[in-house]
Amino acid sequence: MNISLYQVDAFASDVFEGNPAAVCPLDGWLPDELMQQIALENNLSETAFFVKAGQGYQLRWFTPATEVDLCGHATLGSAHVLFEHLGYDRESIVFDTRSGELEVCRRGRQLVMDFPAARLNAFDPPAALEEALQVSAVKVYRDMDILCVVEDGERLQSIAPDFQLLGTIDTRGVIVTAPSTDERFDFISRFFAPAAGVNEDPVTGSAHTILVPYWSRTLHQKELVGRQVSARGGTVFCEDRGRRVLLAGEACTYLEGQITI
Repeated sequence: MNISLYQVDAFASDVFEGNPAAVCPLDGWLPDELMQQIALENNLSETAFFVKAGQGYQLRWFTPATEVDLCGHATLGSAHVLFEHLGYDRESIVFDTRSGELEVCRRGRQLVMDFPAARLNAFDPPAALEEALQVSAVKVYRDMDILCVVEDGERLQSIAPDFQLLGTIDTRGVIVTAPSTDERFDFISRFFAPAAGVNEDPVTGSAHTILVPYWSRTLHQKELVGRQVSARGGTVFCEDRGRRVLLAGEACTYLEGQITI
């Protein structure tokens, strides 16, 4: 059996930036165990699989360790593959996912994703969180992920987490964020998810579903530019629409190939 494989750098204007995602278009669903094995073999933070369904597509995402409920960069990568490689000729794509319907449309060179906004639930974090990060948060919230707000952007960039300890905390991932001192960006962030098999994710679209509501409220503006300051780095153009957020970025194809099983 041969399966088409594309590797796409998402939230990137050129290859070797942003977050690499593997994308596998399918004619029909494979067994879950096989998709998980493929994701583990790909060894990227996410592998996306999609299947045509009516006028849209069903979309699922797997880390090397588990299936997840929401993923931004692999959604962006999947839309890029459809637009650029598979002849999709409409201006928007609707994906049916575990998180409901997600629409992606073109805006010049950018792809714009319409995602559900997360809730800013105040949270009393366990002692292990600060111990694992070795940084004090001024505010902590949680929804799908834990959001830690720190005051010092330089300290954020120097964090070297204890991933083993961080992985014991009951959450998909931990976001650490701070205001940006670079006038091009409104905020910066990093994302850690060792419990999901991803110690640090280069650029995490889904993390911005909680980052946008927080920074929109804090900075009193609806349109924001976020920079994820991982080693690769990537920029997410954001808009707060209340119960929804718009997340936009570019994508580049790095690899086209086939999986042989």
